[in-house]
Amino acid sequence: MDSGGPEASDVPFSGLNPREIELEVDKFMNTSGLHDWRKFFIKGALLAQDPGAFDDTNRDDDVTLSPEEKEDLSIEKTRKWVQAGPMWILVGCLALGPAIQGFDETAVNSAQFFYQDTFNITSNPTIIGLVNSAPYLCSAFSCWLTDPLNAIIGRRGVIFGACLISCFFCFAQAFSHSWKMLFVYRFILGFGIGPKSATIPIYAAECAPANVRGALVMMWQIFVAFGIMCGYVAGVIFQQTLGLDGYPYARLSNNRNLSNCYPNTAPKEHPDDDNSNPDFKLGLSDSWRCMVFPCILAAYVYTLPESPRWLLQKARRTKDPKKYYEAAFASLLKLRRSKIQAARDLITINHLLGNHDEVQRQPGSRIKKLFTVRRNRRALTASLILMFFQQFCGVNVPIYYSVSIFSQANFSIKKSLLASMGFGIVNFVGAFPAFYTIDTFGRRNLVLWTFPFMALFQLAIGLSSLGPKDRQNVPVLVFMYLFNVAYSPGEGPVPFVYSAESMPLYIRDLGMGLVTATLWFLNFVIAISWPTFFTAFSPPGAFSYYAAWCVVGWILIFFFVPETKGRTLEGLDQVFEQGSWEFARQAFDDAREALISGRNTARWTPLLDWIPLQPFRDTSVQAIAGANRSS
Repeated sequence: MDSGGPEASDVPFSGLNPREIELEVDKFMNTSGLHDWRKFFIKGALLAQDPGAFDDTNRDDDVTLSPEEKEDLSIEKTRKWVQAGPMWILVGCLALGPAIQGFDETAVNSAQFFYQDTFNITSNPTIIGLVNSAPYLCSAFSCWLTDPLNAIIGRRGVIFGACLISCFFCFAQAFSHSWKMLFVYRFILGFGIGPKSATIPIYAAECAPANVRGALVMMWQIFVAFGIMCGYVAGVIFQQTLGLDGYPYARLSNNRNLSNCYPNTAPKEHPDDDNSNPDFKLGLSDSWRCMVFPCILAAYVYTLPESPRWLLQKARRTKDPKKYYEAAFASLLKLRRSKIQAARDLITINHLLGNHDEVQRQPGSRIKKLFTVRRNRRALTASLILMFFQQFCGVNVPIYYSVSIFSQANFSIKKSLLASMGFGIVNFVGAFPAFYTIDTFGRRNLVLWTFPFMALFQLAIGLSSLGPKDRQNVPVLVFMYLFNVAYSPGEGPVPFVYSAESMPLYIRDLGMGLVTATLWFLNFVIAISWPTFFTAFSPPGAFSYYAAWCVVGWILIFFFVPETKGRTLEGLDQVFEQGSWEFARQAFDDAREALISGRNTARWTPLLDWIPLQPFRDTSVQAIAGANRSS
């Protein structure tokens, strides 16, 4: 069921003989104007139909591969991590976008020590939640701008504009003089977060080769985790600046405390507590001055090649398509190691997009087709399930409120910040196993294997708080870290990868906008409700609530989320053409058969492929030098 291998409908030019393929190439030449590259496109079309087309040296025609082309194709199969330099540069630059998002999530966590007291809102959990969640409320609406903005200014233009907004309003937060001003700045920041969070994964997915698409797109999650870690580190650094070592979280001026938000936290006075001290606001200001990532990305984004699939979409909608075909081929020449790989991918994408043209010509708006066309509805349903449970597994509770949770477990300020920094480090490091397993073990298998552990550790966090007050800190810390270990390689990276790749091109921006809008709305709900929720239900009830959602998530993913690894974006049409209930019955039957017959062990052998030594076994000088050859 989850093999991920190509099927008949995935194969371009299926059933055509070499002469008929040549005629198809000539039609493409007349449309695209790429006549000078005809011989590459003929070889690329033959390879698209059959990757082993040139294994037989006694071909009936005179089309052959050069030794360099054979070497490039061989490396593509055996050493998938050897990609063109511009491909890695693109992924590296795009990684700066999620880094700023992660930094903001945890910078505001640590800053709660300071701004709640400064703005006199320590006893109002609703306002605290509203300020923390403001960007995500805005993102729930700004994500709907993804589709029209991408249609007008392209992937790079959306990222550039979003980064400028992020850059300016990250700085502006540092100069807030009231909680209302901070709320407004953080709300407007959502106009940078929403479209960027929807566009960057799409951009990476459309540029990456199929065999490493999952790993390259999941750089989004890795660098969200990196930003989260940096935000925690900044919190530790700047608490030294404010001279707050050794004082518990309830250190508040005028003996104010957090008793309304966290009833078990006892206040203690700080001998030098004075909001008029300029160093107090300096710490908050410096925390947000560290957010330079969007400035760097905005400066470099237009040096990156535009998405070839976006350019092909523009070519199919204009009366003069040749300039867009030329631009798409130029992008692929930069993103692939050789000309024949670029030609193969371009003609493959263009051919398979013909299936989408037929759907687009049918009556009805695109938003209607998103829900009424089964292929689209299935992809949307699976993506929404994954996005929903990325939030309702409860991971953002410790990300936004870890210092409060650790304080409740009898940690001091310094230890709360250090424990939060450790949580960020685990979150970042824990994502790396998925970098090797997401394209071998698969997206579906990763989340199915990790959700049970997430449920177990959420329950354990809640139960740990039932013990004596002076013995809660170690169990809470350990189980929160273990929950993070389970979350980071599974439900952390998979939802954004899955959503970015599952939609067909003609509604990809619209579908991704809807999915990310849902994500950010749920993010907002959790961020604004947690202080009140925590008080009303107590730690055991609050964490058990999220443990129960993890169980529900596993069930829905098992029955309604198919595997997508190893296929081209256009080839995923076959996966999502299968009806939801048909897939659910097949999943149940396969599981029952595996349990009865004991033949399930072979299914998990790809798990071993993630071992880091595998991609680097060929360390010859020729192989390393070949990585930078553009042919």
